[in-house]
Amino acid sequence: LALLLSAPMLWLVIAYLGSLATMFITAFWSVDSFTGSLVKIWSWDNFHTLLTADVYRTIALRSIGVAVAVTLIDALLALPIALFMAKVLPLRFAQFAVVVVLLPLWASYLVKAYAWRTMFSEGGVLAWLLNPLGISAPGYGLGATVLVLAYLWLPYMILPIYAGLERLPNTLLEASSDLGANGGRTFRSIVLPMIYPSLIAGSIFTFSLSLGDYITVKIVGGKSQLFANVVYDNVGTAGNLPFAAAAAMVPVVTILAYLFLVRRSGALENL
Repeated sequence: LALLLSAPMLWLVIAYLGSLATMFITAFWSVDSFTGSLVKIWSWDNFHTLLTADVYRTIALRSIGVAVAVTLIDALLALPIALFMAKVLPLRFAQFAVVVVLLPLWASYLVKAYAWRTMFSEGGVLAWLLNPLGISAPGYGLGATVLVLAYLWLPYMILPIYAGLERLPNTLLEASSDLGANGGRTFRSIVLPMIYPSLIAGSIFTFSLSLGDYITVKIVGGKSQLFANVVYDNVGTAGNLPFAAAAAMVPVVTILAYLFLVRRSGALENL
């Protein structure tokens, strides 16, 4: 058994952590501006550029803001949906609801993103619905990016909260009602503290997936740019792999910092 378990751990160390270590080392190299060849001389220039250039600080803050906004929207949407699935629907219908929540994950990421692009276009569904009301369609931009990402990652927030609510005994809710607490008080004092670890688990998915996404903003983001696009553009268009590696450390460090804060809160220990 120990031998069987050691193989996946070995893969994790070599393939995953090894690739991160290689990326970190590459971030200290540079590219010859004349020949385009890789210069394997250690330097802090890439990190200095990321820290001192205003444009990269702006993009980093924008990316974190989008990830936070997506996480909050998904949490607000997932809570009532998961609560209805776990505590209102009968068991057989709740199981069917779980399948319905999972259905969007079976569709292609690009198909869903381009479907939203069509909706946000000038002649799209949103324009058709809003223009008669005297409201202009939102079009492409950060708002569209946040909405599409929130739609894409919503199942990753619903399922952990649903699992947490399933473990919540109904007797606690009945006892709260017998003691005179209304629905809001029961939710704040009983439900929310019990599902807090599940909320944190879902937020890890939505926050990290949003922070690392670069395709959605290219499809519906208009002229907006997130930090993952900086990495993508320097790999493809600019061909500056060392700077791309340095830029890729920003989302990695941000997610590690978020996981550190979550761990300090004790939420991970109660999952």
